[in-house]
Amino acid sequence: MTAFVDFRNVWLAYNDELLAKGQFAVEDITLQVREGEFIAIVGPSGCGKSTFMKLATGLKMPSRGTVTIDGQPVTGPLKITGMAFQAPSLLPWRTTLDNVLLPLEIVEPYRSNFRARRAEYADKARRLLQSVGLGGYEDKFPWQLSGGMQQRASICRALIHEPKMLLLDEPFGALDAFTREELWCALRDLQAAQKFNVILVTHDLRESVFLADTVYVMSKSPGRMVVTRHIDLPRPRDLEITYTPAFTDIVHELRGHIGAIRQPVGKPGAVLPQ
Repeated sequence: MTAFVDFRNVWLAYNDELLAKGQFAVEDITLQVREGEFIAIVGPSGCGKSTFMKLATGLKMPSRGTVTIDGQPVTGPLKITGMAFQAPSLLPWRTTLDNVLLPLEIVEPYRSNFRARRAEYADKARRLLQSVGLGGYEDKFPWQLSGGMQQRASICRALIHEPKMLLLDEPFGALDAFTREELWCALRDLQAAQKFNVILVTHDLRESVFLADTVYVMSKSPGRMVVTRHIDLPRPRDLEITYTPAFTDIVHELRGHIGAIRQPVGKPGAVLPQ
C-alpha cells in the first residue's frame, strides 16, 4: 500500500552556511504514514518537532532526501493541509462563524465561489461548530469565548476546507486539564468521522497515547526519530482507558525513552513491536 506521508532519508539545514558546516535541524528521517492514520511526535524541547511539521506542509524543503504527500513530491506549500497551533490566533474583529469561514475566502477552489455560495458554506461551518460543542456561539467574538472554545473554533477553521491532513502543533498546551481532555474527545470524534490524517506535535505523553495510532519519539537536536511506538489500544477510546494499566504502561515506557534522551549520553532508540 502506498503511504500517504512518505519521508525518505530527510535531512534539513536551515541555510547554506549551516549546511556547509553539516549542522542539521533534523537528520535521516525515514517514516511512512498510511492514509487516515493519526500520528503523534514527542521529544525534548528544541528537538526538531516543529521543523518536521514545516517539512510535512511544504513550508521547508529538505536539504537531502525526499518528502512525498498523497503520492506527490512536495515542492512547496500544500493546499491539502489544515493547521492549528497552541495560540488559537482568531481574528478579534470577526465572529466565530466568520473566523471559521476565513480559509474558504482565501483558498481555491472555494475563493472564486465564496460570494455566490456563502450561505452554503456558512451552513457547513455551523454544522462543524455544532459537532465540537459550539452551536449557539456562531455570532460571538473571540473575546467572548473561553480559551477552550477558541481552540475548538481554531480546529474548525483548520478543517472547514476539508483538508486531507491536519497538523497540530501543541494545540492544547495552554488549556487546563479538564478542557484539554474535552478537546481530545472532540478531535477523536472529528477524525473518526472524517478519516483525515493527523500529525500532532505535543509534550503531553498521555495526549499522544490517547489520540494516536503511532507515537514517534525524537532525539535531541539534531532531531532523529529514535523510537516508533504503535499504540495497540482498541478504538474508539474513551477517557476511562487513561486510568488502565495498559495505558499507563505505555506512557511510562515513552517517558523512560525521553528521560534517556535527556541524559548527557543517551542510549540509541529502538523500534518497538506492535
